Amino acid sequence: MIGSFRDRATERFFAGRSVRDFQGFRDLAIRRLTILDNAESLRDLAGLRSNRLESLSGDRSGQYSIRINRQWRICFRWGDEGPYDVEIVDYHR
Repeated sequence: MIGSFRDRATERFFAGRSVRDFQGFRDLAIRRLTILDNAESLRDLAGLRSNRLESLSGDRSGQYSIRINRQWRICFRWGDEGPYDVEIVDYHR
């Protein structure tokens, strides 16, 4: 279960509210967030190749990402209780 969100836009979106920046990929993002919310381990996420789970480095060291599309990612940290600091980011900005 998602423990926390890193930004308000992602939290509002997950709660079912409209976020203008996310409308172009709304359905896919909701599916990916639901998968993340239901995951019990990183293996659950890695088992779905379409997620393209990656361990990040550099200024995002300690975070993981799953792809929404070529441009957007869901980035998060993983702890004992599951995913936290979840955010939807334009990975190329």
